[in-house]
Amino acid sequence: MRIFDRYLTRELLGPFFFCVFGFTVVLISGLLFQLTDLIFVHDVDVPTVARLLLYRIPATVVMTLPIATLFATLLAVGRLVQDNEMTVMRGSGIAYPRLIVPFLVLGLLISIGTYLASEYIVPAANTKFENILRRIIFSDGVPLVEENVFFHGGDDRYFYIGEVDTKTHELKKILVYELSSSGFPSITSAKTGVFHDNVWVLFDGVYQELDEEGFVQFESRFERMEIVTEQEGEVYFGNQRSVEEMSRRELAEYIERFQRGGLKVRSWVVEHHMRLSLPMSSFVFALFAAPLALLGKGGRAYGIIVSLVILLVYYVAVSVSRSLGINEVLPPLVAAWLVNSLFAVSGFVLLVLADRWY
Repeated sequence: MRIFDRYLTRELLGPFFFCVFGFTVVLISGLLFQLTDLIFVHDVDVPTVARLLLYRIPATVVMTLPIATLFATLLAVGRLVQDNEMTVMRGSGIAYPRLIVPFLVLGLLISIGTYLASEYIVPAANTKFENILRRIIFSDGVPLVEENVFFHGGDDRYFYIGEVDTKTHELKKILVYELSSSGFPSITSAKTGVFHDNVWVLFDGVYQELDEEGFVQFESRFERMEIVTEQEGEVYFGNQRSVEEMSRRELAEYIERFQRGGLKVRSWVVEHHMRLSLPMSSFVFALFAAPLALLGKGGRAYGIIVSLVILLVYYVAVSVSRSLGINEVLPPLVAAWLVNSLFAVSGFVLLVLADRWY
């Protein structure tokens, strides 16, 4: 079995690394075409664009790992079936579920590696990428505050900006949280606002203070409010954090702060669970694709076609499930894990049946 395990491992790793490299090059090339506009439109130097590409590689590689696992599993098993090597292995009396153990182990290791990269490498790289872009864009006079971002605004104050009007430089859907010793923050929400130098000017909003149990004990509406910070505008470049720039742990901290203030952050809760479920897709793809590959005698062509169909079904289903979770049709945990669970159960059933039909 050790000989079989080593042989099957090598059979999978070849197409896996080829797919990771190929898909990464294709996606990075697409990004390169977009970044070339920075050279000609914003007069950005070539080394800066090269750094942008470098910082985008971790997120791109993480995106390709599950796809490469699916392609590699179907291509490797398909090749063994086409050349009758799988028939010889099965003829030696080894059950098919035992034969594909190397594929499942590699799929699990790839999932673990994907999660660790998503947690510790990708957020930092995305932050560096976005900060370079922010400085380039801000040099043309565009507001330095982006939409759908969190940032620390000095002291114990945190900001969230929902929308930014790039034409009028107006900020919309503004939330300000000021932490207190009682454990519950005071909350300021405003429909619109602007930022000049170190002053935030908020319009048409509500200020709330919470008691020790989290209930509103004081509420005041305002037409205009000014918040003066000690930080200059440029400092906010390093403080802005979109969801893509946060690790799962950091996102959980923001979710706790918002929920403690009594606000719904369902989309972020769903995203928090997705940060764990999506990396596990590599293992799920290996479990689902290994028995499915036995059905085809077309070798590589069959593997490529089936891979594309599976990817289309999987990611469409994930998008629908995510939407159902955000819109409160499904609990966030169920929405995040529903598709993986369906594919895993289907793969397990196919694996049990594979020993009978092959």
